[in-house]
Amino acid sequence: MNTDEISFDNLPKAIAHLVDEVEKLKLLIEKSQTPITPKRRIPVGIDEASHIIGKAKQTIYSMVQKRQIPCYKNGKKLYFFEDELLKWITKGKKKTMIEIENEAKIEFRKRSKGIRR
Repeated sequence: MNTDEISFDNLPKAIAHLVDEVEKLKLLIEKSQTPITPKRRIPVGIDEASHIIGKAKQTIYSMVQKRQIPCYKNGKKLYFFEDELLKWITKGKKKTMIEIENEAKIEFRKRSKGIRR
């Protein structure tokens, strides 16, 4: 249906046409997308954790004792989750000089606007 054909008299027909087109689009989208299966969180041991974060096992034991690293303990065995270890690493990011300078400029602008009032 063309936009030239749309009028108040044939509005129900135009809406029915649009509904059909939307249904066709939905089917195409559903067919093209692969279903996303949630990743299971499987705990890893100290050896795998050591490999993930690149630290010696003894260093990890020391960090666990100081409560510096996310972990779980069941009996005498330590468990870690890879996503938690990667998030922990990300939190320790050091800012670049450019990031620090940009933050300082933004803060300076905020404060200078406050002084002018």
